[in-house]
Amino acid sequence: MHGDNEATMKLPIALDLPRKELDELIDKAKDWALMNGLCFRSKSDFNRDLLQFAPYALMPSPFPREEFQNACDIQIILNTLVHRVAHDYDFLKETLQETVKVDDFTRNLFDIYETVHREGAAQKLSLAILRSDLMLDTSCPKKDAKKLKPHCCWKQVEINTIASGFGWLGPATTRLHRFVLQELGYQDELRNLPENNALETLCSGMIEAWSLYGESKAIILFVIEDITYNICDQRFHEFEIRRQNPRVSVIRRNLTELAATARLGANMELLVDDHVVSVVYYRCGYEPGQYHSQKEWDARLLIERSLAIKCPSIQYHLAGTKKVQQTLAKPGMVARFLKDEKTAAKVKEIFTGLYPLDFDEHGNAAVEMGISNPQRFVLKPQREGGCNNKYGLDIRNFLQSVKSEQARVAWILMDRLYPPVHKNYIVKPGSNAQLEMKELISELGIFGVVIGSDKDIIVNRQGGHMLRTKLATDNEGGVAAGLGACDSPFLID
Repeated sequence: MHGDNEATMKLPIALDLPRKELDELIDKAKDWALMNGLCFRSKSDFNRDLLQFAPYALMPSPFPREEFQNACDIQIILNTLVHRVAHDYDFLKETLQETVKVDDFTRNLFDIYETVHREGAAQKLSLAILRSDLMLDTSCPKKDAKKLKPHCCWKQVEINTIASGFGWLGPATTRLHRFVLQELGYQDELRNLPENNALETLCSGMIEAWSLYGESKAIILFVIEDITYNICDQRFHEFEIRRQNPRVSVIRRNLTELAATARLGANMELLVDDHVVSVVYYRCGYEPGQYHSQKEWDARLLIERSLAIKCPSIQYHLAGTKKVQQTLAKPGMVARFLKDEKTAAKVKEIFTGLYPLDFDEHGNAAVEMGISNPQRFVLKPQREGGCNNKYGLDIRNFLQSVKSEQARVAWILMDRLYPPVHKNYIVKPGSNAQLEMKELISELGIFGVVIGSDKDIIVNRQGGHMLRTKLATDNEGGVAAGLGACDSPFLID
């Protein structure tokens, strides 16, 4: 459907600028990005002391106003759903029982969960910074056949429960686009760039968790990668925490460092060096390569057993697995956690088709569907971090290779979405000679913050958003992986 005129969206802004004007605008926007922290460290030419601007869309991208508002409104309900899922031991155990047999990473996470559940958690509260990722889908049935515009509804791609990034890069891109529109003389159109307070909201959540811990000298621990490329997206959280409450200190450690220095105090408090840790915020720990040995897993268990408030706690991490998402899409499952019928129906409406590959009649049917018509689907493993999915003929080849192997259970099949195409310029570090307008598609992320226990929810709010944009012909769109670009929504009616 990409490239079909029926499935395109347009900005009320002239994109086809004279070459000289375009080049000058790009130069200004590049410098703005560099001087305002819309930046990464280079993966190809890493230098800790140098930054380069993150790839970005030169203009904001069109997004239907009503669907954007719907996505923001439903986030509070999704927060509640994920919180209740995370605190239902029987549901998580039953849902993941086949996956843990074939996926070592998920099994290691579940072993930590089992240990803490058996012992009884020292800390009843969890902090969750969630990001619900969604795409518009033009293959939705039209609600009103008289409307001339193509009907788009949005479907949830996934919900991230660990290291939900772009809390800084999202708002920074909104600010970049305000600058660009003003440079082009579109002052009146600024009202169509929705306010983006993601950074303030996420950091205030961490400070509230710090406050609930009740120890004024305690610090917040960021668990980080061995090498942090996406440094601005992390450091600006740290700077914002300090801005909101100058009494709160943040330290950064990787899992290997924590294996050597972290310990439990007499009351199960988490001690790192000479610090008492009130809140642990994971920006790492979501993929196998981040655990180099058993030591890193031991550190994760030690943190989980401690009195510190985790973001996310182990049960929240598990609640974000694809298998849980697929199980929630089954008939009647959402109603287990959301008793109000209308609320449950709203959530069900945003789910797309998700199919397990278990060894039963449904799993066998899903395998055959994927082999016979692979273009209709995306094949997803139990992984965060992007670039792990399979598409097209790769789905057929993979499913044929694992058809009779237990390993297939670690994957789920998902209906492919067909988002509307729009045109824009993607600016990347390096030469922009003859930068051309391209056909693009976008994915929106809505942030949510939850603090609560198995008994109740203390904080539940939606706050801010991010948009990633990629070539309409590309499958993957991770910005950190160099495939997508930072973007922001321009609301259209």
